Amino acid sequence: MRITLVRHGLTDDNQNGIMQGRRNVLMNDTGRRQCQMLRMKLDKEHFDYCYVSPLTRTVETAMILVGDKVEMIPDQRILEREMGELDGKPREMYNAYKYWDYDLNKSDRGVEPVQSVISRCEDFLNYLKEKYTDESILIVTHQAPYRALRLLIKGKELKGNLIDSMINNCSCETFEVDNNG
Repeated sequence: MRITLVRHGLTDDNQNGIMQGRRNVLMNDTGRRQCQMLRMKLDKEHFDYCYVSPLTRTVETAMILVGDKVEMIPDQRILEREMGELDGKPREMYNAYKYWDYDLNKSDRGVEPVQSVISRCEDFLNYLKEKYTDESILIVTHQAPYRALRLLIKGKELKGNLIDSMINNCSCETFEVDNNG
């Protein structure tokens, strides 16, 4: 199975360093242009299905990327991480290293624990492995589920701090996934 992960295009909150969590915000014009550029890069790719977080910014990203050429399937398991009290607050208030430490598994201030994010993404990935074999799947999601899915696909050991790199808006990576692994 071939999986292509995409993070949604830029929003005003992203641009202004504001945590948006599960708030339903729209992409801005820069985000739409990012998606149009990515669409040109993916133009020759064939996708059998597109799984999408049900939030507006990811649905809009998917619409720009594949339009009505591919069945879009919303899935709650790839929603952005719940940010609790930090939702709508400046990014500086969020300590990514603390909240992405698998062993600490912090949930203070109402932030969804990292083990919960990884668990729901693992459930989603296992579902795909059981349902599909040779299909090409596009997944349009957010930074936290993108990171969790990438860690799971790569088989990274789940311990300590799991921040491995920045995932920019409209980031895109493709993986060959062994259904047996």
